[in-house]
Amino acid sequence: EVQLVESGGGLVQPGGSLVLSCVTPGFSLRGYYMNWVRQAPGKGLEWVSGIRRDGVETHYADSVKGRFTISRDNAKNTVYLQLNNLRPEDTAVYYCLFRGLGQGTQVIVSS
Repeated sequence: EVQLVESGGGLVQPGGSLVLSCVTPGFSLRGYYMNWVRQAPGKGLEWVSGIRRDGVETHYADSVKGRFTISRDNAKNTVYLQLNNLRPEDTAVYYCLFRGLGQGTQVIVSS
């Protein structure tokens, strides 16, 4: 079983930014495609972004394209999600997805 530990969420005003992190203690992510997903209040899981194992190729949902940036540091077993120009509709619990979900990190966008 792979432990996923997300962090970096918080309360931010519209237009603000956050950086989310996902760490896999004791497990090397080097060879794996990694994803971020989110779940807004009362809604199902929504795929947000994915990154190839070498970090060169990235993919985004249309709803976040141009505002979010995924990256990774394989040496640190960490995947990041930079959230810019946040909107109220980005409010959700954000999860790292790899063979399951972590505990998630809450992002609230509100004035």
